[in-house]
Formats: sequence, C-alpha cells, structure tokens
Amino acid sequence: MIRAFLWLLLATLIWGTTFPLHKLVLTDLQTLPYLFIRFGIAAVLSFLIWKKHSFKYGATLGIILGLAHALQTYGINFTDASKSGFITSLYIPFTPIISYLIEKEKPNFIQWLCFPLSLLGSYMLFGGISGFNFGDFLTFLGAVLFAVHIVLITKFSKVVEETSLLAYQFLFAAIINVSISFNSSWKLGVPIWVTAIYTAIAATIVVNFLQARYQKVIGSNSTVLIFIGEPIFASLFSFIFLGERFSGLQMIGASIMVGVIILTTFSYRVNKYLKKKLDLKEL
Repeated sequence: MIRAFLWLLLATLIWGTTFPLHKLVLTDLQTLPYLFIRFGIAAVLSFLIWKKHSFKYGATLGIILGLAHALQTYGINFTDASKSGFITSLYIPFTPIISYLIEKEKPNFIQWLCFPLSLLGSYMLFGGISGFNFGDFLTFLGAVLFAVHIVLITKFSKVVEETSLLAYQFLFAAIINVSISFNSSWKLGVPIWVTAIYTAIAATIVVNFLQARYQKVIGSNSTVLIFIGEPIFASLFSFIFLGERFSGLQMIGASIMVGVIILTTFSYRVNKYLKKKLDLKEL
C-alpha cells in the first residue's frame, strides 16, 4: 500500500512539472490545439505499445477527461488563474461523494479530517476566491468531471486490464479538444511540440497508467488526497525555473497540504490504531 502511495505521489510530481512548461511556451489561443496534439500522441503510442484496448471504458473516460480539460481551459478565459486553481481543487471534496454514489466507498476518520484541511490549504495557496462568474461556473463543472474521472478509473481498472483503458481514453480526449478549437491558433513552434511530446509520454501515458494500476489499491478517497501534491509541486517547479515566490499565506497553505499528504499516506495505520485504542477503552 505504501508503494501505491509513492507511485501516485510520483504521478503528482510529474503533473507539477507541466505547469511551468505550459506557462513558458503556451498562449491561451494555443492551448486547445496543444491538448489535441498531446492526447493524440498519447493515443497513437498507446495503440502501438499495447494490443488490448477497451473501447467502452476507454471512450467513457476519454469523453469525461476531454470535457473536464475543455471546461477548465475555456473557463479560465473569463476568470483569474488563482480562482481557477482553487475551484478546480474542489474535485477533492467531490470525489468522496461521487465515490460513495458509484462504489459505496466511505472515507475513514482520518480522510474526513484531511478533506477540509486540504481545502483550507488550497484556499491559502491559490489566494482565495471572490466574485463568482461564468468562467468560475465552467471551471466548477470541470472540477466535478475530474472527480468523476478519478472514481471511474478506480472502478474500471478493477474490471479490465489497466493498459486497456488508455488508448481510446486519449483518442476521445483529443477529439473533444480539437472539436472545440475554433478561434484557436495553430501556429505551434518547436518548444510547444517538444512540450507536447514530453507531456504525452510522462504526464499522460505514464501518469494515467499509474492511476489505473494503483488507485484500486488505495481507493479513490486516498488517491485524491495524494493528488493535492500537484499544485505544491507546480509551485515548487515554478519557483525553481520561473523565479516565482511564495507569500507567507501560500507557505502556510502548502505546509498544510504537505501535512495532509503525509497523514493520508499513513491514514489506514493511524485509523487502525485509533480504532484499537477506542476498542480497548470500551472494554
């Protein structure tokens, strides 16, 4: 189980490397064509690498993933980046709700404690939120879909081979992004293509494989709490490569989120220990 936590934490670290890359090479008008190329490359490579592919489960995941990215990408045009980041992080509390509805997975005591703490840390890290608008609404819908995507990966990976979920998922995500890329700019230079190749392999194929392989080991609720490491790593790499600085409030928020990740990693052991203590007291 600890190994599963560590692999999923690695997935969040890989995701974190993409944020400064996107900021360096992309403009708003290039984002949807870039996502099409990224998911397209990932789809082609997945079809070439693996022989078995689940159309039903892969397509379902791809439609949800593609719509989630599209809503987040389009929504940020009408709102602030900090607000978009915080609203997207709402997939954290949505996940246990959706997980219970779909898989009847109930959070344990430590996870119930970690969910509000993670939101508090995210609120501090992204600088809060004020003035709800249309862009925020689109981002909110995207956050719900990201939560659904996480839970369905856990569910589907118990039914079919992990690798069979990848190719059609990426193909449908690519189709959705290119279908709404009207008014976009297709003038994509070499840095964007290099970034697309890296993110297609590392942040798409590898990360989604790790999700499909290890989420079913620890469950959707623990997974989503591990994933709050993504904005922390994103901020860390932005500090290293872009020279961005943390405010005092952001440092506190990041510290809270690191604490949540550590607590989540050992949540089952802590929960088992607490239950044992309570049972002893009752005896």
